Amino acid sequence: MPKETHFLARTSFGATPASLAALRQMGLAAYLDEQLAPREADDAAALAAIKALRLAIEYEEGKRKMKEVRPLGLLNADLPTLWRLTAEGTPYGEKYRAAEEVVAATWLRALHSRWQLREVMMQFWHNHFNVNIYADERVAITLPLYDRTLRQHAFGNFRAMLQAVAQSPAMLYYLNNNQSKASPANENYARELFELHTLGAMHYYNHLYNRWREVPGAPEGQPIGYIDEDVYEAARAFTGWTVADGSGNDKGGQLPNTGEFYYFEGWHDHYQKRVLATEFAPNQPPLQDGFTVLDMLAKHPGTAKYVCTKLCRYLVADEPPASLVERAAKTWLEHWQSPDQVARVLRVILLSDEFFAAEGQKLKRPFELLASLLRATQPEFTPNPILIWWFGRTGQRLFTWPTPDGHPDTSPAWLAPGLWLARWNLVAGLLLADWHQIARFDLAKPLPAGAVTARQMATFWAERLLGNPQAPVVEKAAYLLASGGSPDEPPLGNADERKYLLNNAVALLAMAPEFQWR
Repeated sequence: MPKETHFLARTSFGATPASLAALRQMGLAAYLDEQLAPREADDAAALAAIKALRLAIEYEEGKRKMKEVRPLGLLNADLPTLWRLTAEGTPYGEKYRAAEEVVAATWLRALHSRWQLREVMMQFWHNHFNVNIYADERVAITLPLYDRTLRQHAFGNFRAMLQAVAQSPAMLYYLNNNQSKASPANENYARELFELHTLGAMHYYNHLYNRWREVPGAPEGQPIGYIDEDVYEAARAFTGWTVADGSGNDKGGQLPNTGEFYYFEGWHDHYQKRVLATEFAPNQPPLQDGFTVLDMLAKHPGTAKYVCTKLCRYLVADEPPASLVERAAKTWLEHWQSPDQVARVLRVILLSDEFFAAEGQKLKRPFELLASLLRATQPEFTPNPILIWWFGRTGQRLFTWPTPDGHPDTSPAWLAPGLWLARWNLVAGLLLADWHQIARFDLAKPLPAGAVTARQMATFWAERLLGNPQAPVVEKAAYLLASGGSPDEPPLGNADERKYLLNNAVALLAMAPEFQWR
């Protein structure tokens, strides 16, 4: 695979003629710099697709019946507009509409966005800071805001992203911190903050130490990791971090009902605390206990290693090179206060020798598989509720992964026979029998004038899909397209029959092992 094609296979959902031409003209470094500084106004194709989409909504609840097709009116809605959906009596279908619009827009951006690296990284950050819209209807209602929060910080500063996530209604409801009050604090958010968002399980040492002073580095105020005691104490630091949702405040009154992040002083544990061997004096200013915890975690070497390991695993290989993780973590720590911290780390990873040596070492997850097929074939694509249901059978559930850890990111998790069959069925179903009009393909349209034989057509599509016109599967695709005739002659049959044969040949290429890896 050419170097440029490999780069685009990892930094986008697949190379297109336009993206390849831009990369070759600009060079790798300049192209990457442009991708790391996306300009929303310069994303015309994605914006137009989102504006044009009409998404069906249908439900029947009591005497209320709804069946209509609407534009994506909630995708960019402000908080007051979304929060009105929490009102008592709002139909279930209306409450989950906002989340369905985010799913639809996610597909359209993956296919059309000029800023492909941001869309690739949005998959990473949504998994890293996973929420499940079925855990609480208010997670679904505020998902557009959560998605915009991650987009804002995707290439920015991790400490700023941590705080934005911690104060987002979606995360506050998902991990129950909206209910966390002094004596006792709810530990759910603090546990995942340490284990999944920052230091990671690799820096959990409770199996070795159960007193904070025993953790190496703790006597000097620099523990190498955390134990349960740190989680308990950090949970106390986040008491009172809640949502203004109109609920009772246990003090004879009620919280405001705006849906905004709200700090309720009466729920905060004001006593002294100790987190990661650092003493917190009692009676700190509002929010300061939580801010201090986020500061400590954001600049901890363990966080740098854990998050950079995940980034390298996602972008490079299931077993990322230790040398690359080390360099990325060094950059992470040097720039932990820089506004473009994440972008700097991504430059280190994506321009490294290790990155380019890892061709074909990442299995495409189902979203990446289908998005890359759509990018290569450019059909008329209409994401709809049927696609959401159909795609869920592949094992990848956008915004509905049931546990806080997010979708797995190593090959074995996706190699089960049932999941493999589901991804094949998805490809075949769309290309050969799309009863629900999700994607309308015209695979003859991009063929060059000289591609008239079955072999030439198969070779063109192998180059487009696989980046390799010499792949062994090309010969099989050519014979399938020839359908009993010679692969060195034009396909047999009338126009509809030739179209069906071409779709079959492209489906075979898309099911080939070469297309499953990036």
